[in-house]
Amino acid sequence: MLEVQNLNAFYGQAQALFDVSLHVNEGEFVVLQGLNGAGKSTLLKAIMGMEVVSHGAICYGNEKNDISQWETHRRARAGLGFVAEDRRLFSELTVSENLLVAVSGNAAARQAWVLDLFAPLKPLLKRRAAQMSGGEQQMLAIARTLMTDPKLLLLDEPCEGIAPVLIESIALSLLELRRKGLSMLVAEQNHLLAGAADRLIVLVAGKVEG
Repeated sequence: MLEVQNLNAFYGQAQALFDVSLHVNEGEFVVLQGLNGAGKSTLLKAIMGMEVVSHGAICYGNEKNDISQWETHRRARAGLGFVAEDRRLFSELTVSENLLVAVSGNAAARQAWVLDLFAPLKPLLKRRAAQMSGGEQQMLAIARTLMTDPKLLLLDEPCEGIAPVLIESIALSLLELRRKGLSMLVAEQNHLLAGAADRLIVLVAGKVEG
């Protein structure tokens, strides 16, 4: 599904990742751990081709095409879905509008599916994203990405800074996605997700530990 080989990433002259190699098999749930500043967000952004300059192979899909030179939008169309730590919602749009702006395929059926997965969003469809709590916004960010029908979901700290009751709801929804066979690479410290992972990958100072 995904194989990263000897990936180096830079912000200007500052190097953030050093020869990182990892893989995610089809249907696998892999959790990426590490202290703040270890390079978790940088790694996910590099896989998506966003904000950092990177060198190395990023092979994706059944054909294992090297997508390292692809534009971000092409990677997204190929089935890579990314939920950034800052969520990047359209704050003035409603929940429903945020979902529909990203839809792939049958809009009604896709929206019904994601709302079943994130039931707390159902009564909020007409609420603007700016008027939602942090946990509700995180649910919406994940749900919006799922509207694109991704084949591999990349999540950056989905449970960070969220009320405990919503952390559990988000974690359970992600575990349901795992049961449905969606491949995921999740940067997260939450024990519910780490304990359910097929594998843990630990980053230390921009390098894979071990």
